[in-house]
Amino acid sequence: MTEQKTETALSSDVTEVRAQKLAKLRETIGDVYPAHFHRTITNAELAEKYKDIEPDTLTGDIVTVAGRVYSNRNSGMFIDIVDASGKVQVFSHKDVTSEEARNLLPLIDLGDIIGVTGEVRRTKRGELTVNVHTITMLTKALLPMPEKWHGVTDIETKYRKRHLDIMTNEESKLRFQQRSKIISGVRRFMEQEGFMEVETPMLHSVYGGATAEPFKTHHNTLKLDMYLRIAPELFLKRTLVSGLSDKVFEVNRNFRNEGVSTRHNPEFTMMECYWAYADYEDVMGLVERLFEALALQIHGTTAFPFGDKEISFKGPFKRVPMPDAVKEATGIDFLAIKTDEEARAAAKAAGFEVEKDWTWGECLAFIFEEKVEGTLIQPSHVTHFPKDISPFAKEVPGEPRLVERFETYCNAWELGNAFSELNDPEEQRRRMVEQLEQAHARGEKEKQLDEEFLDAIDQGMPPAGGLGIGIDRLIMLLTNAPSIRDIILFPARRQKAD
Repeated sequence: MTEQKTETALSSDVTEVRAQKLAKLRETIGDVYPAHFHRTITNAELAEKYKDIEPDTLTGDIVTVAGRVYSNRNSGMFIDIVDASGKVQVFSHKDVTSEEARNLLPLIDLGDIIGVTGEVRRTKRGELTVNVHTITMLTKALLPMPEKWHGVTDIETKYRKRHLDIMTNEESKLRFQQRSKIISGVRRFMEQEGFMEVETPMLHSVYGGATAEPFKTHHNTLKLDMYLRIAPELFLKRTLVSGLSDKVFEVNRNFRNEGVSTRHNPEFTMMECYWAYADYEDVMGLVERLFEALALQIHGTTAFPFGDKEISFKGPFKRVPMPDAVKEATGIDFLAIKTDEEARAAAKAAGFEVEKDWTWGECLAFIFEEKVEGTLIQPSHVTHFPKDISPFAKEVPGEPRLVERFETYCNAWELGNAFSELNDPEEQRRRMVEQLEQAHARGEKEKQLDEEFLDAIDQGMPPAGGLGIGIDRLIMLLTNAPSIRDIILFPARRQKAD
């Protein structure tokens, strides 16, 4: 208790000192938070432009740089300022620095944002430096920065106050810069493949396209209960029906009111696309080309580290039908099993606990998850899913219990899900009605049939391959992040207790 009081008192004292310095700055320079300041060069541009100048050299070039103060040595003689691109050292001395600027030095704290105009030089020790002529106070920070050597180490603070994490942790900063590059890379790749990016609604009056618990809201003007989308699938298919483009995609935010884990966040990013006159095998090739391109963009190679493993995104990926994978892992040949009862009996005989009403396909999928999924470390396409759990996919010719669907796994995670899309309107309605009845039996009374989607399918949708990729998990792999919260800027958190 005493230690806690001491820390609180210290923090309060530091804040008070900064407030006093702010008051002094207002007296001496007036506006401490000016609206206008012209920087002539970023710190990274400065380093690149002057990378070849020799030690102990004055260039004669005058520049204006800006950034946050990260270190302050010898009473302000040497200050490191950092912008989004990097760090630069600035040097103040009576021989080169104006008296007005020198008078500001005692009022500058770590975390303040300043602008500096001066001459570029390289010191005798080889440090690229700006000799300070003038200093402009741009922002006085009223709170101290985290301890500079360790940054933010408390996990709760790291996620709740992401600005401090990025401010003091180069690894976190790099991850979010890479996240931006990956999402941009996905868009560029899809456009190069001939796909048109579209935008579909995030508020749905009927939720669907996946099996998940939705977030509910209310539209005041329409006097209508609505749901944050759990998937854009049904709207994207309606776009395909329209003939706007034979290839459409959307990088979208989805919301599922379900659990949180190192791989799950209720708000997440997906890329979903639909490709007319293609099938799930065409889509497999698309996934492999996309993953390979992203690995090359971020790492310069298709092989990269994740934890203690090396992952390779070099295609083609391993392809294995789900029944074959389960047979290899357990010895159970589901293709030789004819009925739901036999499937449940075979699962129980092998030591699996299954529900009394599970179907053949549900037993197959459950055993796959239990025995196979965790072994799929290198990228693999698992194909031929049970129709029982795949209401939007076409049947495998000659095997009506299976559908032309695949999921892409890596590091034992599902990264993507794809179908040869069902476009038979009568079969589509039959399957959706069956799925609705099952949902109502589970107590999901708000679940409704999407008649507008079914009306669009009646109009005629071309045969197509469809794909959804979990962008967050893909970014986790490519940036070596152990938790999804490490690559979401501001993950949902519980409210702090009073």
